[in-house]
Amino acid sequence: MKIHSSAIVSKSSPLLHEKSPARGILWGFIGVATFSLTVPLTRIAVADGGLGALFVGSGRAVMAGVLATLALLFTRQRLPGAKQWLRLSVVAAGIVVGFPMLTSYALTVSTASHGAVVIASLPAVTAVVAVIRIGERPGAIFWAATVGGSIAAVIFAAVHGGGISGLTWSDLLFLAAVIAAACGYAEGGMLARELGAWQTISWSLVLSLPVMTALAVFASVNAPPTGTSGQWAAFVYLGVMSMFLGFFAWYRGLGIGPVSTVS
Repeated sequence: MKIHSSAIVSKSSPLLHEKSPARGILWGFIGVATFSLTVPLTRIAVADGGLGALFVGSGRAVMAGVLATLALLFTRQRLPGAKQWLRLSVVAAGIVVGFPMLTSYALTVSTASHGAVVIASLPAVTAVVAVIRIGERPGAIFWAATVGGSIAAVIFAAVHGGGISGLTWSDLLFLAAVIAAACGYAEGGMLARELGAWQTISWSLVLSLPVMTALAVFASVNAPPTGTSGQWAAFVYLGVMSMFLGFFAWYRGLGIGPVSTVS
């Protein structure tokens, strides 16, 4: 069994012709529901150093990458084109490498509730990226709601840290994670219209698999994981659901779009 070598043409994806915002929001909601446990479960996984942040951040991508490879081979998917590979690298950098690694390190010193509030600014940042990258134009009500939510998140982080000067490294890591995810979401939403939803996350995982495998091996050798059964269960969820299956629905929703509305 081998993967076809020709690039997928745009018209091969049904998402390219599906223009129902309601359906996009529904699929996006399913994705968000899956992702809702990501922050607290990451906190559980890295708590007390049982599973190191580097191991959790890279290992979940390796687990998902293996599943993605099997899915692509089993369904005999065609290889993306050269330009699509470049765009997939943006997705991989944002949501396979950037967001998982940054949040894993941030949650070693921050609480899940604090991280969730800061990450609540993600829809607004994604909307900005969608405007810049895709040319979407959300309405005034949307901007008012998202900007207000972002300001509230910043105020919460500042107050919780004792003022702007009290912002911690974990806050900066969360912010960087938000920017990384927003870029991955916007670019992935566009690619989903060409490659398909689950194919987009799968190819992104495959692209990053060599690097993430090397990091996971290094982390395991440098600090052998000694997590509890609960931490391992959290780790498995992060790899299977947060890093793989959740994106089936999420990128389908973003592919239908508009990205700024679904996010």
